[in-house]
This record gives sequence, structure tokens and C-alpha cells, in this order.
Amino acid sequence: MTSFAELNALPPEQLANLNELGFTAMTPVQAAALPAILAGKDVRAQAKTGSGKTAAFGLGLLQHIDPAQFATQSLILCPTRELADQVAKELRRLARYMPNIKILTLCGCLPFSVQRDSLTHAPHIIVATPGRLLDHLKKETVNLDRVQTLVLDEADRMLDMGFADAIDEVIAHAPAQRQTLLFSATWPTAIAAISSRIQREPVTVETDSVDELPAVEQQFYEVARGGKIRLLQQLLSKYQPASCVVFCNTKKDCQAVCDALSESRQSALALHGDMEQRDRERTRVRFANGSSRVLVATDVAARGLDIKALEMVINFELSWDPEVHVHRIGRTARAGESGLAISFCAPEEAQRATVLEEMLSMTLDWRPLPAGAAVAPLEAAMATLCIDGGKKAKIRPGDILGALTGDMGIDGADIGKIDIHPIHAYVAIKAPAARHALKQLQQGKIKGRAVKATLLR
Repeated sequence: MTSFAELNALPPEQLANLNELGFTAMTPVQAAALPAILAGKDVRAQAKTGSGKTAAFGLGLLQHIDPAQFATQSLILCPTRELADQVAKELRRLARYMPNIKILTLCGCLPFSVQRDSLTHAPHIIVATPGRLLDHLKKETVNLDRVQTLVLDEADRMLDMGFADAIDEVIAHAPAQRQTLLFSATWPTAIAAISSRIQREPVTVETDSVDELPAVEQQFYEVARGGKIRLLQQLLSKYQPASCVVFCNTKKDCQAVCDALSESRQSALALHGDMEQRDRERTRVRFANGSSRVLVATDVAARGLDIKALEMVINFELSWDPEVHVHRIGRTARAGESGLAISFCAPEEAQRATVLEEMLSMTLDWRPLPAGAAVAPLEAAMATLCIDGGKKAKIRPGDILGALTGDMGIDGADIGKIDIHPIHAYVAIKAPAARHALKQLQQGKIKGRAVKATLLR
């Protein structure tokens, strides 16, 4: 079974919608999980980011939604606000054919009072992080009595982040008679324990495992901790990747590495948990639209990062967990593309390399350190303009594009991706044209209104 039409359970309107979205065939996790989900069965699935799992559970839960019933009928729990935003965005795309479907995200990114006001009319679907959802449950601004489908997305990461008790508290507010879908990139004992506690005779789906390595070229370098930044600068100079994620194990290293790259004129942004939500949002937008070529991130912060064509991944430090290593390198070489993963290993990390070699049954490709390699700039092709005014101001991408290419006289070829957020819009502009575009925006109007615009740095 490869076609969505072969399921014989999706309405023609949804099939037409899927076709418009470019969903031509089911991914392995969709083909394995969707029949059981549509049949109302509990499912526990091992599936990583990029496997199509959101559509797998999204298509299933949408079929069980009654738009005429103004009550919360589905709940999706996610470990991070970034993943929650990504899931909600995908659900809205999948639900385009259904009128009057309300999907609400509950995370720490918006004031509690704003979310409380939105909950006056119950959403059909809630996508939430456990902490913020508990806040609402305690203040009785959310009612889960009518929930039919509960989804735990990236359950392994929720446990890693200490959400086990919060998950139990949330589930205590949901009906005992429900469908429970559990998705996890890895399958530690704790996940199996949760599954046995909250699910009823779940259908088990395994579409990938740690011994299914992504089709990625891997290189390993033994380098002293003090020499890692220099080696990183040299390799970025050599390969000149259009997009690269550098994984660090700590927030401190993350920021230090980013600062060092910026000082050598190598376009880099940091992404870690100590950043304000606004800054995390802008970092993700800028990296995705080509305004930065390197993203230095921790594992948790990088969850939910959706970059379609990532050329390179660099592990500044090896992870202790081989499955985390596989997850990291799997972010490149998606959709059949080639990719390169480079890992640094200090002498004190040698045991991690040994564990990786044994667990994955592979011989690591150790490379000699580049001798005398120079450090060259790595500059971004694009820059990002931030416009005050987004969805709430009824601004659409076409409004911005029309204003820039119309009276403002900006060449359409200089304009890249346009992202519309609730109160801001982000426009990628070719770097040489960015200042001119900014000036034109500051002097011009969008939809007849003057706007405030800034150039993000």
C-alpha cells in the first residue's frame, strides 16, 4: 500500500487536499500506522523527525473530529514550543478542506491571558507542551473531558526533559476511553513502561532503528578540545556549505562556538534553551531562509527544526547515546539527497567513539587533521527584514511581495522566502539589496498602511 487513496477511509476532499500539498505516496510510517489509527486503535510507533509521522497521526485524528461539536476532541503533547508550532502548522495544512476547524497551540511563547481568551471558545484540537497545558488545567481554562485522541509526539524527548510526572497529570484529566498514539524516535525502557500504562493493546510500528544508518558520508577527527574551534573554522572554509548545523552538548559551548565563528566572518547563529522565545523564533527563520549558513545548536533546541536541504552536520562533541548520533546525522541527506556528517572527538571522548562503533557495528572513518588550512569567510547570501505586522494585521505574503516589487521598485529576483507570524512578518532579501529594501519599506506602505521594519542582525 503506497497511495492514500488505497486506504478507502479518507474523503475525496482530503485526497484532493493531499494531492495539492504534494503528498503523492505514503511514507513507511504512514503506510504502517495509518490503517490502525483510522480504525481507532492505539498505536505506538518508533519514528524519527522527517519520517512523516505528523501526517500519520494528523490524518487519523482529523477523521475523528466533529466540527459541529465545539469541544476539544484531540490533544497533542510535544516536548518543545518549536515542535508544537511545527505540528500545529502541519495540522492546519491537512485540515484545509474542513470548515471551521479551530487548532490552538498552548506553549510558553504567549502570555497566559492571551491563551485564556482564545480558550473562551474551545478549540477542536490543542497542540501543547506539558508545562503550559498543566497551568491551564490547574486554572480550569481547558477542559479535556471530550478528548477522543491523545498523541504523545517525541515522547523520548519529553522524558529526557523531565516531563514524566506532567504527562501523568495531563492524562489524569483525559477520559479513560480514548485513542492514544505514542511516537518516539528511540524506544528506551521508560517509553515501553509508559505505553503499557496508558495504552490498550497498541499496534506496534517500527520503521527505523539505530542500525538503519542514514545514507550519509561520515568523517571523524581526533582533536584536542582546545583545537576544536579552529578545526571547525577550517572545515567550514574548505566545504563552504550553504547550510550546516553544528551540534554542541551544552548551552555554554553553543554560544562560545557561535561567537568564535562570527569573529572569523563565518555566518553563524546560536540556538539554545537560554534564549528568549522571540530570539529563538527569529533564529530559526533566518537559518531556514538562508540569512545564516551555520546554526550552532543543542539537541533539545534543534528539535522541530525543519530544514529541507541541510548540506552538512558537525558534531562538535560526540553524544553518549548512539541513537542521538543517528538522529543528528539524519538531519542531512533527506529525501534522497547526499549529505556529510563530521564528528570531533577529543581524547577524553574516546570511550564515546568506542560505544558508537560497537552499537552501530561500523568502522569509523578517521581523517587526518588539515595541515595549515586557512580560515576563509563564510557569508550568507540573504538577509532578513522584520516587519511589524503579521497574521493579526491580515498581512499576507502576496501583500508584501506586491508592495516591494511595485511602488518600491525592488527586483523580484532579490526577494526570497516570506514568513508570516502572528505579529511579525519576515522577508529574506539578497544581502546586497537588503539596505535599499529596508529604506523603501520604511518610506513606503503595505496595504495602504505605513509599517515599521528592521534589519535583523
